[in-house]
Amino acid sequence: MSALFRAAFRGLVGATLVLTALAPSAHAAQTLEQVQAKVQRLEEDATSAAEGAQEAKVKLIALTKTLDGIKAKAAVQGKTLSNLQKTLGAIAIEQYKAGGLSQSLELLFSSDPTLYLSSAGSLDAITRRKSAELRKYEAAQQRLSATTLTVNDKLALVTAAQKKFKAQSALALSKLKEAEVLLSKLKKEDRERLAKLAAAQEDADQASSQAAALSANGVSGRAGIALKFALKQIGDRYVFGAAGLVTWDCSGLTMRAFQAAGVSLPHSAAAQSRMGKKVSLNALKPGDLLFFGRPVSHVGIYLGGGKMVHAPRSGSRVKVTTSGSLGRKPLVGARRY
Repeated sequence: MSALFRAAFRGLVGATLVLTALAPSAHAAQTLEQVQAKVQRLEEDATSAAEGAQEAKVKLIALTKTLDGIKAKAAVQGKTLSNLQKTLGAIAIEQYKAGGLSQSLELLFSSDPTLYLSSAGSLDAITRRKSAELRKYEAAQQRLSATTLTVNDKLALVTAAQKKFKAQSALALSKLKEAEVLLSKLKKEDRERLAKLAAAQEDADQASSQAAALSANGVSGRAGIALKFALKQIGDRYVFGAAGLVTWDCSGLTMRAFQAAGVSLPHSAAAQSRMGKKVSLNALKPGDLLFFGRPVSHVGIYLGGGKMVHAPRSGSRVKVTTSGSLGRKPLVGARRY
């Protein structure tokens, strides 16, 4: 074997070894990207489930309030019925005393017919009074029965809302747990690498968000107050069910922002999407709320120029992003308050 051939052979073997060494790294990098994408999807799923829990919670609070009101009404009606029962009992005793003997016998044994006739008149008045009170009693009894049925219906709705709240909360936590398990299967250095990449992206988003926030300076009125409140929270972490002052979920942020502007909104993206004035997506103004997903599971505040401020998902922070579709969640509507 010539020296030239041996040199060429060594070069070929060396190149092969280099390619062989590089191949697993390329595959590992691709796997990390896949893991990162799947973790983000799970976090988004968890966030959607958490918003479902918030909607169930809002309904539960409203239903419980209604139920308490109906129960209070039933208690008043029950007291009225009890008082009518007492009145009827007193009338019955009074009637017994006035009409213990038959009218013919009372007339026979009466030494004073005038006195008898007076007594008969009183008995007739008592009878009329008893009839009137009986009608009142029957009406009160019917009202109480109807209210009791309403209580039972509302109680069933409350129970259903409680179950949905628990189920959606459990689903959100299970999605996060699934993401944690996925990450735990990676090597330590790979987990650290993903964490650094995510942190670097969040830092970059925060810097660009703070620059974009300057465009809200010219927005006035309620919309301006709400928008500026939300923009002050840039960089704060997303946490399920949080509504300030240092952690937020999407509807918690919009709720507090508009509360600062004097507008009362529920802590639920879906519930907020049913309030205010519907706005065409072609006629958006800064301060309008944008809703995403079918069913609605996310909300942000329009900043203008095709951007919005929002609390995106678990694992992320309050930021300014584009206001088009949000990952797998399409933009489905807007409202103005």
